[in-house]
Amino acid sequence: MKILGRHLIVEYSECDKRSLDDIRLLEEGMCESVRRSGATIVRSVFHRYNPQGVSGVVVIAESHISIHTWPEYGYAAVDFFTCGDSVDPYKAHEYLASVLSAGSFHIQELKRGIPSATDE
Repeated sequence: MKILGRHLIVEYSECDKRSLDDIRLLEEGMCESVRRSGATIVRSVFHRYNPQGVSGVVVIAESHISIHTWPEYGYAAVDFFTCGDSVDPYKAHEYLASVLSAGSFHIQELKRGIPSATDE
């Protein structure tokens, strides 16, 4: 595969329930996680649901990160999709885990790219 990007899919659980419903905290936390990863913010869009929960995306020059929260379960689903060698999605993940006060998390990393006979 000609690897074009890295995609971390992270399941955060045992999070602070108030944090998962705080749209301002989540947007600021996601944007700061982008900066810490070395990526460049293009734009962010966040939406708070009624009665609870938030979805948001930060578009970055190197792809995007997104979040969807379920405060009632203390759970957040987050994607960190980055391209290029200068960005470290694990730095973004580490910072966001602290913002959410996550008690635990599970990470899957996917390599994104074009099929080929060899890894490049």
